[in-house]
Amino acid sequence: MTAIFFSELKDELQRGIHKKGHPFRCGTLATVGLETLPRLRTVVLRKVSEDLKLHIYTDKRSKKLIHIKENNKVSMLFYHPKQMLQIKVEGLAHIITDESILKKYWSGVQPNSRKDYTTENIPGSKISNPNQVEYLDEENHFCIIEIEPFRIEYLKLKRPNHIRVQFSKSEASWNGEFLVP
Repeated sequence: MTAIFFSELKDELQRGIHKKGHPFRCGTLATVGLETLPRLRTVVLRKVSEDLKLHIYTDKRSKKLIHIKENNKVSMLFYHPKQMLQIKVEGLAHIITDESILKKYWSGVQPNSRKDYTTENIPGSKISNPNQVEYLDEENHFCIIEIEPFRIEYLKLKRPNHIRVQFSKSEASWNGEFLVP
């Protein structure tokens, strides 16, 4: 009976990368490094594989990569306000370092978006004003993070009853069970 909800969450995640303006295009990524303080940031969902691995792009000098190297357990949260649907993904983050893969995806990054990965200073560096950011001409710091989910929670707010389902991955299959909302 939970299969219909699993199918819906897969479809909505796929729409997030293919349908312009879909609320799942952007999600919130949470990491926890050695300082044990959760850090949240909005990221753009770039790819969802058939087995639900999520890909996001980042600058390889960003703090999130340091956190992932210290503790690769992460969470992502997506919310669709019209459908009142929340999807929470818990998984293991892997930093893609294969140069041929990075080169392939880099070629698909729009020219006006490439500057996000070519700043001279690392993300989060202090500057006196926004016009002070300088960009590299030939070098980039493009990186891909792949999140391999091990648990996904589906929550649909509706009347007369909210629906909450937790899916856990075991081996190569997903098992779902209903939870009290």
